[in-house]
Amino acid sequence: MATNEGNGKAAEGKRGELAGLGEVLALETFLPYRLNRLADAVSREFQKIYKDRYGLTRPEWRALATLGQNGVMTATAICEHSSMHKTKVSRAVAELERRKWLTRTVDGSDRRVELLSLTRAGEKTYRELVPLAKAFEDALMAKLGERERAALGKGLTALETAIGR
Repeated sequence: MATNEGNGKAAEGKRGELAGLGEVLALETFLPYRLNRLADAVSREFQKIYKDRYGLTRPEWRALATLGQNGVMTATAICEHSSMHKTKVSRAVAELERRKWLTRTVDGSDRRVELLSLTRAGEKTYRELVPLAKAFEDALMAKLGERERAALGKGLTALETAIGR
């Protein structure tokens, strides 16, 4: 029968073995990990708004918002703009179409291409969500002081520029 003391010694031994391999990465302070966790937490909080009111998933919301912002687009363009995988976009587009919030039109110059656009119902939903999204962002930014907001904006812009986004 194992005891907690024995488990603790085993864990210490593992850490010692790992330490022998070189420097250990503290994941909790690793910038990419922190950014990912924060983005996910913020997305989950915002998701409560569009999921509760409209029953949208995160990919559906992003596809709807991308089309609302940009107008007519291809699924490929939505993938590029929203950084979503094509299967997620495909499923989101199918669901938005099923709900009659989106239509597909074959491109006249290339019949292999489908152009996606919001229907009147989709535009209405988008217009209703825009002030909710802006209010969410305002409430989130209000948690920071003026200097922190400015520093956050500058820091994000600098990182986006540095990685070519």
